[in-house]
Amino acid sequence: MSEPAHSQVPRPSASRHVDQDDRRPHSLGDWLKAVRDRVISRPGFQRWAAGFPVVRWKARHGAGHLFDLCAGFVYSQVLLAAVRLRLLTVLAEGPISVPALARRLDLTPEATARLLNATTVLGLTEPRSRGRHGLGEWGAALLGNPAIGAMVEHHTLLYADLADPVALLRGEGGPTALSRYWAYVEAEKPTDISDAAVAEYSRLMAASQALIADDILAAFPPNGVRHWLDLGGGEGLFARAVATRAPRTRVTLFDLPAVAARAEGALRAAGMADRVTAVGGDFLRDSLPGQVDVVSLVRVIHDHDDAEALAILRAARRAVTADGRVLIAEPMAGTRGAETVGGAYFGFYLLAMGRGRARTTEELRAMLVQAGFTDVRVVRPRRVMLACLLTARPDPIARVS
Repeated sequence: MSEPAHSQVPRPSASRHVDQDDRRPHSLGDWLKAVRDRVISRPGFQRWAAGFPVVRWKARHGAGHLFDLCAGFVYSQVLLAAVRLRLLTVLAEGPISVPALARRLDLTPEATARLLNATTVLGLTEPRSRGRHGLGEWGAALLGNPAIGAMVEHHTLLYADLADPVALLRGEGGPTALSRYWAYVEAEKPTDISDAAVAEYSRLMAASQALIADDILAAFPPNGVRHWLDLGGGEGLFARAVATRAPRTRVTLFDLPAVAARAEGALRAAGMADRVTAVGGDFLRDSLPGQVDVVSLVRVIHDHDDAEALAILRAARRAVTADGRVLIAEPMAGTRGAETVGGAYFGFYLLAMGRGRARTTEELRAMLVQAGFTDVRVVRPRRVMLACLLTARPDPIARVS
């Protein structure tokens, strides 16, 4: 029997030719951290820290953090069970006993009690008087954001792709569930993608945009904008939010033809077809509507590798007026207060998707300058976990290619 392909990949630990200079501390900070690592990794130190009053709180916090890292998948599956069973919707009707709840969920009382034990410690539910249960603080918050439920369901694809994370990192697993879900990722000609291929992800994006549209426009008001172009605007929720806040602003949405057609239907249903125009095309290849005051890229740039991301920014530079602005809104790596979002979550999500990466504000700043922009500014919205904002103006002396 032949050896599996992945076993033939050289392991760094097997190499005896590691440059020893790379192992040595090159600064005082490196040396101090190396000492810290050696000390903390000793079992004897961990036992001492757990019992020493001065550092006991830190040791306990660290132990809890390590356990949460190990148990995070279990927590997410508890949340998935709550979403699929509509547990929070039932509890929103009012406190209910375990036997009555079991009948509503089509579970045994024992299984219902087990689920409630889990959701209670996670803050989704909480005990009430006379043995009943109701919504917890986080359960109520989740119920008020239907998009979160849609994302919880969507994550089943991501978890399938992450079943063997090492194979994913080495590119050994073949096409992923997420690359098939985002149909344009592997399409030879994205403009030919059918409505059936874009329908599911378009609905997901429309639902999730509701979480961030208000935050973006509160941080970057559309007042005084004559023409706003939203690139990759999906079914138009963000474009509609712009038009609602600025009734005198002309708004254009640009996305793949099948997506733009869905946006037209959504705009007609919302009575906003005369306020927002949907245009179909490929912003990597086709000309964009020109002479616009603002070009917005909401969760677009991080979906693309560097060459494509730069091409999109250059297209935006050609479309915007001399005194206009480009707006990038997406999770960014290294954002204070949201480090895990860019560094861990989107790092692996976009790997499974097949392209793109979360970039730091400095990386995006450099790309914007290369694309012909200047005066790059970071704008912190209310919830940086959802998106951070960068704005820039055209550089009047930069040559636009």
